[in-house]
Amino acid sequence: MSALQLRLVLETADLDAALAFYRDALGLPELESYQGEGGARVAILGIPTATLELANSAQVELIDEVEVGRPVAHPFPLRLRVAFEVQDAAATTAALVEAGAVPVAPPTRTPWNSLNARLEGPDGLQLTAFQELGSEQLSSAESPSAG
Repeated sequence: MSALQLRLVLETADLDAALAFYRDALGLPELESYQGEGGARVAILGIPTATLELANSAQVELIDEVEVGRPVAHPFPLRLRVAFEVQDAAATTAALVEAGAVPVAPPTRTPWNSLNARLEGPDGLQLTAFQELGSEQLSSAESPSAG
């Protein structure tokens, strides 16, 4: 089993400013965007390739020394969740739980037609394993507003 996509989900207090930075200034193309109830908004920006770099604290300190010359790394003050697209959300969830993840929510069909499971992995990082369900028609009540 292999992850098909990596999504870093960054909570931001000002989505428009973040879009101006990442989409407009950095040039990441906007692939999808959705709006929901209560002012909920999300924009999914594309990156041609991604890697997941896992480093222990000694390596983080070494990188600080090499790049900056002094310790500067600190925990990011906002919430971070890593989302992986997988072929089978239920099977991946079971495999991750067997490997030590703590289940937070079982695979659940979302309004944007994917099957998402939430887990807590090593060091407390929250993960989403999501499976795109394809072009199955959503009812009008389930269909997200694009925007």
